[in-house]
Amino acid sequence: MKKKKKKTKKFGILKLLFLLTLLPAMLVSVTLVILVYYVFNPETVMTALKETPNLIREMDVPEEYIPLYKETAEEYGIPWTLLAAHHRVETRFSTMDPLLSPVGAEGHMQFMPCTFVGWSHPTCSGLGQGEIPEDEKTDPEVIAAYGGYGTDGNGDGIADPYDMTDAMHSAANYLSKNGAADGELEKAIFQYNHSDEYVEDILHYYNLYNEQFAE
Repeated sequence: MKKKKKKTKKFGILKLLFLLTLLPAMLVSVTLVILVYYVFNPETVMTALKETPNLIREMDVPEEYIPLYKETAEEYGIPWTLLAAHHRVETRFSTMDPLLSPVGAEGHMQFMPCTFVGWSHPTCSGLGQGEIPEDEKTDPEVIAAYGGYGTDGNGDGIADPYDMTDAMHSAANYLSKNGAADGELEKAIFQYNHSDEYVEDILHYYNLYNEQFAE
């Protein structure tokens, strides 16, 4: 029995040495693969390296926005973490450049012009891009006349989807009036973007931030 144990132990050591010998070769092989890929796809590799820190931090709520979320959410009777979740999903906390989607959604919280100004505007139809004059897009009186959700959150007389405070108040206004103030979060989120996947994404971050900032 003693001889068998020694033989087994010796075999294990030899196996370990063999694996240790292979390790440098494996590392060299992986490095060569990366280098070859870089030669033929340099932009892809560099983009991945640049975006890695952002991907790691992409779920974090920027501290500078939290006071605005809380103040706005309290005014409209909705959870501030819901605003944070929308901000994350819509523009990755305003890091999207430009703040304009391919279909025409504008600003920090991605409002279609007709939703912001009001669907009763005579140029509004289809997806809601409309042909609204620029001076009407940010006029609170015009927005009130056409029943839009755009809001002058900072009191400067302009409701601008590209202004952070105005955009956040407009989003809170929309969510509140579409059910969030009554606890119907899924309904409000779906109204914001008619997509079940979108609802799941928002709720994912909403729940994540609730856990993260739970007292």
